[in-house]
Amino acid sequence: MSWERQPPQETLLPQKTRTAQGGQQVDLLFAVGGCHLASDVISGVECYNPLSHEWKLLGSSCKHRCGTGVAPLNGCIYAVGGYDGTTCLSSVERYDPKINEWRYDVAPLAESKRGAGVAELGGFLYCVGGHNGLTCLSSVERYDPEENRWCKVAPLTYRRSGLGVAALDGYLYAIGGSDGHSPLKSVERYDPTEDMWSPCAPLRACRETFGCAVYQGKIYVAGGRDEITELCSTERFDPTSNEWLPMRPMRSKRNKVSLVGANGYLLAIGGFDGVVHLATVEAFDFEVNQWRVFGNMKNRRPGGGVGVLKMTI
Repeated sequence: MSWERQPPQETLLPQKTRTAQGGQQVDLLFAVGGCHLASDVISGVECYNPLSHEWKLLGSSCKHRCGTGVAPLNGCIYAVGGYDGTTCLSSVERYDPKINEWRYDVAPLAESKRGAGVAELGGFLYCVGGHNGLTCLSSVERYDPEENRWCKVAPLTYRRSGLGVAALDGYLYAIGGSDGHSPLKSVERYDPTEDMWSPCAPLRACRETFGCAVYQGKIYVAGGRDEITELCSTERFDPTSNEWLPMRPMRSKRNKVSLVGANGYLLAIGGFDGVVHLATVEAFDFEVNQWRVFGNMKNRRPGGGVGVLKMTI
């Protein structure tokens, strides 16, 4: 396995804190799990500080997890399910950045799974779809942090693994993925008040194991893989028009990429370009409508997850 040549990087400080010297509220990024190689599953977490423009390996480590769902809830980063190199996982952990420790007090999922989509909506954590090692899943579980309990809610219309999940305007969106036979274009939306899924406008291109993020009232997807190859294409969903629109493609193809919106930018983190595992990060600059090189993580971790917490540093 070869490694990518590191390109020159640009320093893009967060838009709201470009003159900050500390004590400012910023979005911190926490990258969890992933795989160095197909058989080398990563434990641990690294954090990106936008003021210093540095990734830092944190002292504590979590269970080895690839294909884990990662999302913030109540000031912690949750790692849900995944694959440890041998079996699919039902265990759930949460990282508390205030004490720099992983907590193992979260109830496990009802089903072991990897490749599920995870997002917070209405104070609950949702784990959507995934793969149990034998088949793709349509099941959906909801976590109540007050009761420390997962419960089943209405299943997806279609089985989906490697999907994107996004919470926007009181709804939960399940986007693309694979049904076990081919990548999907279809999108469905969950209404928690009705406990029901309904169809939405499909993606412009079928894709699985892509990055998905909500930012400034829109849903973004980037990279992934179609029936043939890894992708660099990106799309944006506008809920007011129920329409997916194309965006500038990323500089690199990125399958198993993480996508987050933070500090005024859309960040595509890591992934696999079809040849090498990537530590590189790209940032979409909305002011100039283009992707820029944005440095490198400490670890190459395709198949990991990234969560964002707003914190004062």
